[in-house]
Amino acid sequence: MKILLTGATGYIGKRLLPILVAQGHEIICCVRDKNRFYTPKKFLNNISVIEVDFLKNETLSAIPDTIDAAFYLIHSMSSSATNYDEFEKISAENFVHRLNQTQVKQVIYLSGIVNDTSLSKHLSSRKKVEDVLDTGNFAVTTLRAGIIVGSGSASFEIIRDLVNKLPIMITPKWLNTKCQPIAINDVLEFLSKSLLNPVTYGKNFDIGGPDILTYKEMLLGFAKAKKLKRWIFTVPVMTPKLSSYWLYFVTSTSYKLASALVSSMKVEVICRNNKINNLLGVQPMTYEQALARALIKVDEDKVASSWKDSLVSGRFNSNISEYLKVPKKDCFIDRRKKEIINRAFTIERIWSIGGETGWYYGDWLWSLRGFIDKLYGGVGSRRGRTNKHEIHSGDALDFWRVLYANKEEGKLILFAEMKLPGEAWLEFKIINNTLYQSATFRPKGIWGKLYWYAVLPFHGFIFQGMLNKLIQ
Repeated sequence: MKILLTGATGYIGKRLLPILVAQGHEIICCVRDKNRFYTPKKFLNNISVIEVDFLKNETLSAIPDTIDAAFYLIHSMSSSATNYDEFEKISAENFVHRLNQTQVKQVIYLSGIVNDTSLSKHLSSRKKVEDVLDTGNFAVTTLRAGIIVGSGSASFEIIRDLVNKLPIMITPKWLNTKCQPIAINDVLEFLSKSLLNPVTYGKNFDIGGPDILTYKEMLLGFAKAKKLKRWIFTVPVMTPKLSSYWLYFVTSTSYKLASALVSSMKVEVICRNNKINNLLGVQPMTYEQALARALIKVDEDKVASSWKDSLVSGRFNSNISEYLKVPKKDCFIDRRKKEIINRAFTIERIWSIGGETGWYYGDWLWSLRGFIDKLYGGVGSRRGRTNKHEIHSGDALDFWRVLYANKEEGKLILFAEMKLPGEAWLEFKIINNTLYQSATFRPKGIWGKLYWYAVLPFHGFIFQGMLNKLIQ
């Protein structure tokens, strides 16, 4: 069957793709920027990639008429736009308009549990998208999930950051709100088993694990899994804004996502029933089992996808292709080069840079820069990286975004997502037996120029030290 997969570069989409390929389907992946889509060689014969922006109706003509089913996995909860709910509605309307012109039989939408009369902004937006999809000339299957637990999920990362960093937590009272978490593997099983399954047509289902827990119990459950002693005290005086800042500064989440999460966490998200478990033959795992599996994936460096790699985790709002060509005009450039001893060794060092590995030289200065960025509302350096030794175009890398990564060519280009009075690139490329390293800064106005000269004294220390370590 020919399946349309929207959100193919997202947390769920990246994990669902190999499952659909294994089932023998032909997959049409919708992405806004082909340069961000990494295609494993073993999938090349089973997938095709099209560039579609659902906010731009004219781009939807790229969707073929012959699709049999579609997954709608588009969400904008952590978008920098305050009216993301309106964008989600427009995207859904454009999607329905185009799919009404195709032969599609079913659309599967992953939504949020909305069993409360007082909904947060993002859950209300999800429900409005459901209503829009239901107007189409096709069967809609809506799966509503609460907290998704898995390596790389936003919920898992936030829980991990809080437990690992805070032995004692003074927390807002919404930590006593109940929810019904579900493992990412179970979400994927529900999605794949719903595909072209008539028993799910025209229906919505709540999906969740067997445990109903408070957020406090989830944190303590993680601490138990890690064999850590943690004490949590809730207080009624933390406003939503203070709660958002609490999550923002302690965890790797963005402020926009933190605000959306705080708003949602005040509402109980518990499944109405579990009848879909019997319909599809799925037995969801417990929260403890979901945590154990996620921790194994993290320890083995086998995280398949991460919410941090989404563009909404940072400040990058354009297509990568617009920044691939590093400018020279009206720019300050720090250029350095050095003959390499072992090409393979140097490439591995470059491809492992950032995250837990660090930047090889002056790490405390890189950490300080990330901390300052966080104070000013930037992404900071807490995003780290999804995998320790693999990077692809579009990945987040501390406070950088990967624009280009070609291991065979020996070329890596990063773009700064920290708050700057200008734009910055960091480039590594190996030509013959020489490593060329360049830091390019395009200033905006007088403040940009002053910034460059203010940090210039540190360049010789940091960049030359890093270059030397990449060779040794």
